[in-house]
Amino acid sequence: MKPQVLFVCVHNAGRSQMAAALLEHHAMGRIDVRSAGSMPGIDVNPVAVNALAEWGIDIRDRQPKILDPDVVEASDVVVTMGCGDVCPVYPGTRYLDWDLIDPAGQDISVVRHVRDEIDQRVRLLLADLLDDLQPSDTRKGSSVYEGNASHN
Repeated sequence: MKPQVLFVCVHNAGRSQMAAALLEHHAMGRIDVRSAGSMPGIDVNPVAVNALAEWGIDIRDRQPKILDPDVVEASDVVVTMGCGDVCPVYPGTRYLDWDLIDPAGQDISVVRHVRDEIDQRVRLLLADLLDDLQPSDTRKGSSVYEGNASHN
């Protein structure tokens, strides 16, 4: 079963949209990704659209969505970005809070910096999630041999 990741920011117009698009891009179908906002905007931030377009990732047709408690509950990981305590908390769900500059009203140089920081964090999250999916005997540092087995 694929891990479910939800990115949440206030307007679901910048940070969470970029994070979702970047995780989808890097995960290549191995992770189910969603994004939402506590007070969704009308459109995705055009500067965020341009920043991702520079990398060949198109989010022009995406629309901000309202945070749905059912989606939060169904998620394995919820990443919040500046939306405070508005996200409901459910047992068994992993919560991460990424302190990132809000790209709303920022110029492209600032949004590029936010995009790059999100990309680094998304790559680390993806590596962690993919490592969790591997059987315990094939994880890094694990061995199918236990004890002092000799391998001649």
